[in-house]
Amino acid sequence: MSILAKQGKAFIKKTAGYEVKSHPQSGRLYHIDIDRSVIQNFLTRVKEEGITVQHLEYTPYSRRIIADYLLQLTGDDFQETVRGILHDRETGGYTIGLQDVTADKDEYVIFATALTHLVGTPNFDSMTGKYYARFTVAHTDSSDSYLRQAYRLFTLHTDGTFVDEPTDWLLMMKMTEEHAAGGESRLLHLDDWKDLGKFSTHPLATHKFTYQAPKSKNVDQEVQRATFFNHHNKPCICYIDQFVYPDTIEEAKYLKELSDSMENDESVIELKLPVGDLVMLNNLFWLHGRAAFEVNPKLNRELMRQRGRFAEI
Repeated sequence: MSILAKQGKAFIKKTAGYEVKSHPQSGRLYHIDIDRSVIQNFLTRVKEEGITVQHLEYTPYSRRIIADYLLQLTGDDFQETVRGILHDRETGGYTIGLQDVTADKDEYVIFATALTHLVGTPNFDSMTGKYYARFTVAHTDSSDSYLRQAYRLFTLHTDGTFVDEPTDWLLMMKMTEEHAAGGESRLLHLDDWKDLGKFSTHPLATHKFTYQAPKSKNVDQEVQRATFFNHHNKPCICYIDQFVYPDTIEEAKYLKELSDSMENDESVIELKLPVGDLVMLNNLFWLHGRAAFEVNPKLNRELMRQRGRFAEI
């Protein structure tokens, strides 16, 4: 069976608590529907136990406790499924949502936290001083990166480039969206990039570039990162154009050509993600970015991010 034929097939299943389907926009992704009664029972249990977002922030073990609550309702195989999808090189990503059971933003954070703690441990997010970050995109912005700048392309990249810790996975959840047109999440699986071989075997592919974050990230260190590395005998990538500092014109040309190639690749997906849904990706071989929004003075979008390392299996 060809790789394309295998995409989006291996984890398809239906159980009493959830269903895994092929994603309608990409054979590389899955979409998971958790039964609405399971979601409601999960949120009710969390509330009855008095677990709030503040409690999750202050008491790290409570994040594992709510992950267990979700497993009790979905069945233990749910953990095996989401872990399996994220580790699978042929796919490595899924979307999932709360299916309009709630519009409470704190419950969005709680649900996402249960999911991330089934697969690993979120990194400390220096930008917000928590294990997660919530940030808005609006009509005007004075930030020092593309993250909050609505009307320009947020170029394809991986997370964790400027910190000295593993960043194996990434979760992005849409919390609010008002008066928004455009701004789709742009995704590219490394194996679908037509120029992967050209750039991953280039003499500069394993050169260690210097990365340094802007002030808003609250990270002062410089780190040295190779753009490409091997994991399970497959090429993986660590890259963002905004924070990499080449030392020569030759290095700068390599980085520009790499970025231009990815941005113009025909396999880039523009993902439609409803409010209350999230996408979770393997950060080693999925790149992500954001299309520009159409100009609107009333634009308001809020996203949540969690990113971290896989648990030992």
